[in-house]
Amino acid sequence: MRILIPFLLATAAFPQAPTKPYSYSCPRAATPIRIDGKLDDPAWQAAPWTSGFVDIEGPRRPRPRFRTRAKMLWDSQYFYIAAELEEPNVSATLTRHDSVIFHDNDFEVFIDPNGDGLEYFEFEMNALNTGWDLFLPKPYKDGGKADNSWEIPGLRTAVHINGTINNSRDHDTGWTLEIAFPWSAFGPRARMSLPPKPGDTWRVNFSRVEWPSPKPPGAKEDNWVWSPQGVINMHVPEHWGFVTFR
Repeated sequence: MRILIPFLLATAAFPQAPTKPYSYSCPRAATPIRIDGKLDDPAWQAAPWTSGFVDIEGPRRPRPRFRTRAKMLWDSQYFYIAAELEEPNVSATLTRHDSVIFHDNDFEVFIDPNGDGLEYFEFEMNALNTGWDLFLPKPYKDGGKADNSWEIPGLRTAVHINGTINNSRDHDTGWTLEIAFPWSAFGPRARMSLPPKPGDTWRVNFSRVEWPSPKPPGAKEDNWVWSPQGVINMHVPEHWGFVTFR
């Protein structure tokens, strides 16, 4: 997602998040999950929704136009994430893996397993189920550079469109998605035991990038998130939410 003047942010006094980071109690999946994007598996019914996403800068900014919320589950093989994105005109254009996905409307996941603000993982996907996975040794504001060579063997993702994609002549409800991250994807870079033990807490955040529709030249995107960052920059891991595995 967009980063506001990264080199300036590296040296400027950094804004504080408007609230303390949000928390989520992540249940263990009681039954298998079919990754089809539909969120109708019985296991998902036991997982609470996060609060609705807010502007990345926090409550001082306008409330998002469309609702976004997420759920999480885990088992011995995967960390599962589901999301529901309200969208009256579902659209996407990018089909090549590791494209800069936030040039489309997208959903983004940020994961820091040991919570030290270093060595964290990012995954973005659009409504065509095109993904971009990358690893950062440290935040951009601290001189970090993204490693786009990081891949996720065994990753499972799916999207379900409640309407039609790339058809502005009708009205859509939105899209839902499921992601299953295999624990092995995080490997030694996680610096945590994998899979986590009950009671372990990871730092996690989610972002949604939403462009105007239609998208005029020079348009700027909205950034809506689960746990507010206080600034237009997702790469402030100390402001991500706390996810505790139960």
